[in-house]
Amino acid sequence: MAGISIGKLAAACSLSALMSVPVMGEVTVLGWPGGPEEVALRKVIEVYNAQPGVSENDKVEALFFNREGFWDKLQSDLAAGTKEFDINLTATYSLGRYAPYMEPITLTSNDAYDDKVLATMQYDGKQYGVPTDLSLHFMYYRTDLMDKLLSDPDWQAQYKAIAKEHFGKEMMPVSPEAWTWDDYTVTALFFAKKQNRQSPVRYGTVLQMKNLLFNMMIWHSAVKAYGGNWLNDSGEVTVDSNAFKNALTRYRNLYDAGSSPKDSLSYEYAEANAAFGAGQVATMLQWNAAAGDLTDATKNPTIAGKVGIAPPPSGPSGRFTHVHGLGFGLNKASENKEGALKFLNWLATADAAKAYALAGGNPALKQSVVADIVDQRPDLKTLGEYAGEYGFVMNGGTSKNALTVYEVQAREFTGYWAGQQSLDAALDNTEEAMQELLK
Repeated sequence: MAGISIGKLAAACSLSALMSVPVMGEVTVLGWPGGPEEVALRKVIEVYNAQPGVSENDKVEALFFNREGFWDKLQSDLAAGTKEFDINLTATYSLGRYAPYMEPITLTSNDAYDDKVLATMQYDGKQYGVPTDLSLHFMYYRTDLMDKLLSDPDWQAQYKAIAKEHFGKEMMPVSPEAWTWDDYTVTALFFAKKQNRQSPVRYGTVLQMKNLLFNMMIWHSAVKAYGGNWLNDSGEVTVDSNAFKNALTRYRNLYDAGSSPKDSLSYEYAEANAAFGAGQVATMLQWNAAAGDLTDATKNPTIAGKVGIAPPPSGPSGRFTHVHGLGFGLNKASENKEGALKFLNWLATADAAKAYALAGGNPALKQSVVADIVDQRPDLKTLGEYAGEYGFVMNGGTSKNALTVYEVQAREFTGYWAGQQSLDAALDNTEEAMQELLK
């Protein structure tokens, strides 16, 4: 272990040989290299080590792999029983992949995170880590456009006519904070030039429809709102359902109606942000990470001061946002589990979480905790609020093959959106593959 002198190491080896008693060393944490996650981890380690109650044997140090091939190297090292680190980074969508080589933990001092946030680090009913950075979705919208829609009688008359044409009923516009998926759909149609020549922007929304697993995570908010899930309580695959059909056809219909750019089939995070930032889009469901750039007047002057944030729309089953997180768990082969567990439990305290956040991390904190730092990190109030109220993880979303499931869905569902196969074929192919992957 790093931090043990040659003399101490020799003494330890001698003692071990005579008494067969392992000697504890420092706790080593494997982190995500580069970016705010590394900065935040280094900071909380510094804070932890400075506490008077932390013994020399339980001091913590950080270790970082290269980003390229990080997850594959982590799996191979864990599988080989590495003792190079005691605590390792993990992610919601790969928990099942690493769980066989990690030890479940019991948090005895958590006061920073709601149950839904803790669930992002759970697998097979057990807690495998402390969540530190969370990703979920915001509904971004143009406040200037929505203000006029909510107050202009002529716009409202046109809005009602579009709703009547597409849903067979007149609908009045409502605030984005209260949107259902039908409200969002009519709004996206209203602001599409193809549907409303008087629209001041070209598109009502921007859909991320590229064959990419992370695009599936965004789209799942619609599926869940209509009661969809990967598996039912009996472990049966349930994608061939009305919920999946509704969400798939909703995207397809919006795309065909010209509500989203024609090249949306090649869009992901960057392209969607660029379209919205150019001032040609009224609404966009996007990752929370985009908030900083979209509200930065120097980066997006066209929409400066005109960006609002709301939760994803609701459906018959409620309002939901996909969540996944990065976190830290216990290596089963660790030689200092006692010290590692002390650090992990401290990491779940309010003091640790606030230190992590103020150093640039993105934890989804309880509102009572974020209130202490809201002036410095106002975005975390919304992050924690949405995670606690609307966050979900698909049943099976932390399984060993979760990433592959996302990839299968991306391939099959984007094939349907692109008109390359029928809806039934996309669902049949997906269900067949998922039955094999999640059995």
